[in-house]
Amino acid sequence: MHKTLLALLMIALSASALAVGDPAIPTLKYSAAGQDLNALPAAEKDLPTVTAQPWFKVSDKLLQLEGPSFDRQGNLVLVEVFGGQVLKVDTQGKLQVLVAKNALGSAGLAIHKDGRLFVAGLGNFKDTGNLTVYDADGTNPQTVIGGNKGFLVDDLVFDADGGFYFTDFKGTSTEPTGGVYYVTPDFKRIVPILPKLAIANGIALSPDGKTLWVTEFATGLLHRIELKDATTIAPFGEVIVYRFNGPSPDSMRVDQDGNLYVAQYSQGRVLVLNPNGTPIGQVLIPGRETGHFLRSTSLAIKPGTNELYLVSNDGDLGQGSVIFRARGFAKALPLYSHQ
Repeated sequence: MHKTLLALLMIALSASALAVGDPAIPTLKYSAAGQDLNALPAAEKDLPTVTAQPWFKVSDKLLQLEGPSFDRQGNLVLVEVFGGQVLKVDTQGKLQVLVAKNALGSAGLAIHKDGRLFVAGLGNFKDTGNLTVYDADGTNPQTVIGGNKGFLVDDLVFDADGGFYFTDFKGTSTEPTGGVYYVTPDFKRIVPILPKLAIANGIALSPDGKTLWVTEFATGLLHRIELKDATTIAPFGEVIVYRFNGPSPDSMRVDQDGNLYVAQYSQGRVLVLNPNGTPIGQVLIPGRETGHFLRSTSLAIKPGTNELYLVSNDGDLGQGSVIFRARGFAKALPLYSHQ
């Protein structure tokens, strides 16, 4: 009887403690950054870091800017995704519209050594992706990849032979139907390089043209692809070298030292990795800590300098679409170095 009463008493005491809340129960508490959704990831917060400065305001409105590239005259050419426009900020700081609004869904841009503008397009984001080529002034459109080919062409990079690699922006994190493809220099054949990717996005080539870099938007992965030739991956040459923290790796550029600058969409920053895929620095966009200009999509490195030009917009927070500037580790690759 004594043991039964003791057991009942312990149950009653436990119930009482649960009812009033027992301070002895282990409890998680937020750290200083624990409730900050824009805090830098722990693995990257101590990297060498600079904050960019506003350089040019493209619009007071929300424009999804992408694909910034410098031409031979020093103008910065870029695209606007949802309106399909091709824009140019000239050396005098004036904004020009080279290609008016259209349904091509311009998402990426590369400039050929002859000055032509190769514009990747997402079309209706479902089944009308394309690649359209314009003269340097935005006239004379020519179709290289038609909207009936089944690709969502998001970004591209030329190789030394005049062909180019492009990313196919399709799929989801659980249904990887996108990939990387190569278009031969005569623009007549499309060769699969790395299929079954979950929204393949950014693409870049190493300074020697032997390593292809690709970001996978939906899974946050960075692929390093060693090439045997333009259309063949070297034996054991494809590896995932980095898994990004948070959303989401977007477009990227390479400097003369082979460092990779990856825009982090929804984070308002650019992460820099060395040729082994190890993070070595980052560039922050001012205001990101309070949620501004998080839609950082891409960047350009100005030829002959280490100046980075980052494009972003402020979403629905009202500060429009802006190009920011900072300096990176090394100078840009020479113009058209892969052609």
